[in-house]
Amino acid sequence: TKLILLDSLLQENKMFNIPEIFFPRLNAEEGQEDDPEEEEEDLIDPATEIKEACADSNCSTLKAKLDDCNDRVNSKNKTSETCFEEILDFYHCVDHCAASKIFQHVK
Repeated sequence: TKLILLDSLLQENKMFNIPEIFFPRLNAEEGQEDDPEEEEEDLIDPATEIKEACADSNCSTLKAKLDDCNDRVNSKNKTSETCFEEILDFYHCVDHCAASKIFQHVK
């Protein structure tokens, strides 16, 4: 008789969603309203500023060599010359100068 009662009870409650009665659905964003005035700030990468400062101060001589090379290559119509070595030297200097300063900003 117990099985019959349980079966009849389930039959009667088919119009209800039993799992939802015991486990109600909750939306993750319920109760949180978006404030249209509140906007996220754009994040600024401190590495960009630090590298630019290094390029202007510590690596200015290598930057001048790179600029001279670029001017020389751009002034010629047909040349196989590239400024690859100058670029590598300049970026190596900037990275070496900026590395310790950038890692101070890492959280």
